[in-house]
Amino acid sequence: MEIPKDHPRRKSLETRERLAELSREGIVSITGLIAHGRGEAFDYLLGEKTVKEAAVAEEVAVAYLLEAKNPVISVNGNVAALCAQEIVRLAKSLPAKIEVNLFHRSNERVEKVCAYLERAGATHVLGRKPDARLEGISSDRALCTREGIYTADVVLVPLEDGDRAEALVRAGKVVIAIDLNPLSRTSRTATISIVDEVTRAISNMQQFVPKLKDNQLARKELILNFDNKRNLREIARAICRYLDSQFQ
Repeated sequence: MEIPKDHPRRKSLETRERLAELSREGIVSITGLIAHGRGEAFDYLLGEKTVKEAAVAEEVAVAYLLEAKNPVISVNGNVAALCAQEIVRLAKSLPAKIEVNLFHRSNERVEKVCAYLERAGATHVLGRKPDARLEGISSDRALCTREGIYTADVVLVPLEDGDRAEALVRAGKVVIAIDLNPLSRTSRTATISIVDEVTRAISNMQQFVPKLKDNQLARKELILNFDNKRNLREIARAICRYLDSQFQ
């Protein structure tokens, strides 16, 4: 039976095909494909939808980004492949800078990811010429730019690895993670952990920008009242409730 066009599984199939294609082009790494599959498994546990706790974290994340002096969105190959246009739209609306940061880094691959974002509408993508380094990371993910991540006060890190999330927090930055695994080191380290599929999360965040952009009081209240650990506990409970509902 054919999967309906609006069914989450149809989107999953289309996403896998796009990732495979962009892997062949050198934008997505082979390990990025593995990471995506792991994330899909956790999305099933959420019912393939944005739960209310994730929506709360997404709104708080926008509040932090709008309050920031130098907000930066960090983009890797998977993020570019999955939601380049959405990232560009969010960056322009905040506004925030975009910086490419890759684990499997080569100058050629950085150029491909930057160019892919520019084709999606980005006008000033950082990362081609890193001139700074985060302490505490041995991989090339430590490389960054002074204009962007190195001096950022708030960094949005979709699909981040635990080492760099910890390094960013140690550097005194507010770290907003998008990670479908609430048990990951990234989720447990970040200042705000958004447990949601990245394309849904970025789209939801975009919708909160007009509501909060001219309302500093609302932004400050959201930030003051948010407890990341409590929100992660509620996410875990939401997963348990969903699993229980499937066996009744």
